[in-house]
Amino acid sequence: MRKTREILRQKWCLGRSHREVSRSLGKGLGTISATVQRAEAAGLDWAAVAALSDEALDARMYGTPAGGHRRVLPDFAAVHVEHKRPGVTLELLHLEYLERHPGGYQYTQFCDYYRHWLGRRRLSMRQLHRAGEKMFVDYAGQRPQIVDRVTGEVTPVELFVAVLGASSFTYAEATATQRVADFLASHVRALEFFGGVAAAVVPDQLRSGVTTPCRYEPGIQRSYEELAQHYGTTILPARPGKPRDKAKVEVAVQVAERWILARLRDEVFFSLAALNARIRELLAVLNARTMRAYGASRQELFERIDRPALKTLPAERFVHAEWKTARVNLDYHVELDRHFYSVPHALVRERVELRFTEATVEVFLRGQRVASHARSAERGRHTTIAEHMPKAHQRHLAWTPSRLVHWGKSIGPGTAALVEAILADRPHPEQGYRSCLGILRLAKRYGPERLEAACTRAVAVQARSYRHVDSILKRGLDRAPLPAIGARAASVTHENVRGADYYQPRSEGDVHAERTDDGEASGPAPERPGSSLDGAAATARGQQPLL
Repeated sequence: MRKTREILRQKWCLGRSHREVSRSLGKGLGTISATVQRAEAAGLDWAAVAALSDEALDARMYGTPAGGHRRVLPDFAAVHVEHKRPGVTLELLHLEYLERHPGGYQYTQFCDYYRHWLGRRRLSMRQLHRAGEKMFVDYAGQRPQIVDRVTGEVTPVELFVAVLGASSFTYAEATATQRVADFLASHVRALEFFGGVAAAVVPDQLRSGVTTPCRYEPGIQRSYEELAQHYGTTILPARPGKPRDKAKVEVAVQVAERWILARLRDEVFFSLAALNARIRELLAVLNARTMRAYGASRQELFERIDRPALKTLPAERFVHAEWKTARVNLDYHVELDRHFYSVPHALVRERVELRFTEATVEVFLRGQRVASHARSAERGRHTTIAEHMPKAHQRHLAWTPSRLVHWGKSIGPGTAALVEAILADRPHPEQGYRSCLGILRLAKRYGPERLEAACTRAVAVQARSYRHVDSILKRGLDRAPLPAIGARAASVTHENVRGADYYQPRSEGDVHAERTDDGEASGPAPERPGSSLDGAAATARGQQPLL
């Protein structure tokens, strides 16, 4: 239309001939003549031409619709939706279009118009990256490798990439996995590499950082939130399936793959540390390269733009912690990796949260920390704080062998000797605590003097229990003389104590039964007075044998 207007201007305003206009505009005489004829046939003059737009002038002179299309265009929104269905091709959609509009566009133009519509639909917003505003993070699609020096086994590892938005200053490192511990540790090292903290961190919605993917309100992984709180930043995950939200790191990943991984393709690494040392060397070269679009390197832009705007790193490094939900057992302990940690006894049966690192275990109830322990690797053992125990348990815990022996000495040497003997007689000293406590508390009922005498007697006859001492005191035997050591006869007269004569050898007439030749007894043995039945009867009467 620009040439058409110029032809008509020179003819009608300047009054030039066809040949002069042809030499001026480089057009043939036939074109000049046809243009003037069409304008005159449409009833136009120069004033009307100047007032019309290009589309309106084209429609007046050539009969083209204002939209520029002489045929019916397809409904490209419907075409786009149908094209997503399985097995549906553009060729099939074009045939269906021609069935509805027989005079429509052919396949080539149909596809061209569709791509033009699709290109205008996918508009990209130009992002403005301010200094120190965002740090973008992602993992590379290509994976470096480490080789086992002994077996030769090749193990793929991950390449973590972080980049600052304003300067494109880049950090990269290899990690064993993309799990939470490695993911957060890479963030910590990236922030330390940058020497400061950006106002926001923009990750992809991978499981290590986002527990609930969502376009509007993604659920951030709890340890990731703790990292953000520790460094005073915020997590802004990119929308699912929208890589343009983090286009800066998408480009950084591509650059890292081309300028770091591509240069490592023929190198062999036997450890993650060796691989990362080499990556650091290539990373320094990458950040020092001059970018043609800016006329400066990433390092120069970082020092000039991003570094002054970054927040200061906190004094302490972030330590990754994991979380677990547990219920408090009846013994007021919670379990973690087969080890048991105490909590205040009032929280029995409560559901609590455990926050644990390699060194510590913390217990939280509704967001409040109620216990803290050093982490232990001993399976099946307990870590208990005395303040978490009930008062009765604390008093029991306060008893130790040395304290019991000291209490016994305050009563007398016989009592102390008995306490020591009871504790030494048990496989575990704790098993004798109750016996000792019971014996020592008899002093309240009978007095220290009688208890000392009873304990001395119990030591002499090698009695080792609370019941023996209690029996001696009840029967007043603590006042009787001590038995002679090694004596053949008992010095105490009692119905349950047999004398020495009972055990004298019997005469031939006392033999109760004789043996026959076949070894069988010839008759039953008569019952002896004072036999074991007497002892059983005495036991049934509740009588105790005397000591």
